[in-house]
Amino acid sequence: MKRPLIALALSAFVLPGLGQLYLGRKIKGGILVVAVNLLLLAAFFLLMKLSAPLIGAQMSGTPLTSTLIMAQIQPHTFWGKLLLAAFLGIWGYGVVDLISAFRESKGENDI
Repeated sequence: MKRPLIALALSAFVLPGLGQLYLGRKIKGGILVVAVNLLLLAAFFLLMKLSAPLIGAQMSGTPLTSTLIMAQIQPHTFWGKLLLAAFLGIWGYGVVDLISAFRESKGENDI
């Protein structure tokens, strides 16, 4: 097996799925990378949706108050929490999957 710590570091700190790709698990790694990129894209669009009215208010001369900012953010908190939970779930799955692959390769399934 290739270096397990490098694979774990790639998946845990760079991008979930890279460790699987490094180990040659192409389908699982590819699915994880695509899923994470789709979540990051959705988070980017959510951020743009939240910030566009605030940028428009600032450009029109309307002062940015905490009330105005919270009024823009509040309706979208569910989607932000959902995206964060999905990203953390995929990240956790990628790390746990690599740990279980290392245990299987060493024959330590009974831990």
